[in-house]
Amino acid sequence: MKNTLAFALLSAALTLPVAHAAPPVEMQTPTLTQDITSAGRLRLQSQRLAKLWLQAGLGIHAGAATGQLARGVAHFEVNLASLARYEKKEGTQQPLQRINELWIAYRIALSLPYNESNLKTVSYLADDLTQASGKLTMKIEANANTGSGRLLDLSLRQNMLAQRLARLYLMAQAGDRSHGRLVDIDQTKKEFATALAELVESRENTLASREALELARMQWMFFELAISEMSNKGVSRPQHVATASERILETLDAVSAQYGSAGADARFAAASANTRHN
Repeated sequence: MKNTLAFALLSAALTLPVAHAAPPVEMQTPTLTQDITSAGRLRLQSQRLAKLWLQAGLGIHAGAATGQLARGVAHFEVNLASLARYEKKEGTQQPLQRINELWIAYRIALSLPYNESNLKTVSYLADDLTQASGKLTMKIEANANTGSGRLLDLSLRQNMLAQRLARLYLMAQAGDRSHGRLVDIDQTKKEFATALAELVESRENTLASREALELARMQWMFFELAISEMSNKGVSRPQHVATASERILETLDAVSAQYGSAGADARFAAASANTRHN
């Protein structure tokens, strides 16, 4: 089974040619968009790594999950390193410091064997790291001041929600079917569906982003169906959830790539226009 993930936006984000005599904003455009992406990926990986650790511990495509976990840890560190300069900026210094502190503990926890005690630790750190990464993403996105920046952040957050939903499902498979856990699953499903509708209905969508969103919507239907089977007695297909969560990761990556490109193109054009007028 191939487990290649479409980290297209991170690897090819905004490779636009740099015009000569460019104003500062032109140089900042790809950096800002890529920074939103990097911070958003910290947020989604915070949930995904916990999902993969639990998946491996439960023996669900364990070999694949272990490999994906190792690669995910490496991706997290690359994204975190790319945001290092925000440690010196007001407003982002505190959340980034918190992320660094949590990451040290989280990486250690992810190396521990699966058991109930370690599961609690991994889950606690995953949620704390998600919250800290969300604050950082929000701070960076606020500087974009564009609709595309908001949609990019929202699409990246959708990916986090999908990974969180898969993790919560696997926690239920591990035996935690408490009322609180089931409520978490239901609320996350509703939150994902609401935000997906917002993305689909956005007037700022391009033809390419609409096509990517349609594919994401179809993947969501399969993913939601796999999650919903948990309520049927005698029906449990965690393998389907594990596979579907990685497929929707790929399709939502494609959506984020479209929003990242659209935002960069718009701001690059604006910067070029200002250069011509000056």
